[in-house]
Parts: sequence; structure tokens; C-alpha cells
Amino acid sequence: MDILQQEEGDVLVLSPGGRLDGTTAPEFETVLLGRIGEGRTRAVIDFGRLDYISSAGLRVLLMAAKRMRQTDGRLVLCAVKAHILEVFEISGFLSIFTVETNRDAAVAAAAA
Repeated sequence: MDILQQEEGDVLVLSPGGRLDGTTAPEFETVLLGRIGEGRTRAVIDFGRLDYISSAGLRVLLMAAKRMRQTDGRLVLCAVKAHILEVFEISGFLSIFTVETNRDAAVAAAAA
């Protein structure tokens, strides 16, 4: 898995590519939780390059959301493909996360 990292103002944008599963989730967890641990309180995860997410990937997102809440931070998801959005809907994650259609809207929501 490759994870692109960009800064848009005060908002960190992570864009994982490929699959977020039991094999790649530990790397994503290290990057995402590491950046939150560094004090990042505004973040966007751009799912535009992600093809698949498993329960291991969902677990990482849930841990990140909990950490963000502890610091009054915001974690916003964007560009989520229909089949991944369906997983979020079935798992109840749509009630936990703000999901925007594109990166610009997500960065604005995270920065607000």
C-alpha cells in the first residue's frame, strides 16, 4: 500500500491506494495514528485511490475517529467509491464519519 500525504492549510490529507485489509492496515494505522499523535487535529482521508476495505481497515478508522474526538479534532472522508460506501452504510460508519463527495468539500469540512 502506498499512502500519499499532503497538507492543505492546517488539514492533513491522506490518500491510501489499493487495498486496506489485514495486511496493509497496520501500515495505515501507524501513519494515521502517528500523525494524530503528532498533534494533527484536522484530517481528510481521500478514498479515491482505494479499491477495497476490510474490517481491519474499518478498525483503524474507528480508532482514529476516537482519538480525534479526544482532541476536538475532525476526521472527514471523501471520494468514497460506491462499493466501499455500502460497507460503511452496512457497518453503521456513516453515522460516525462525515463523508464528502470530493476533496475540496472534505478539506473545508475538516477546517471548519
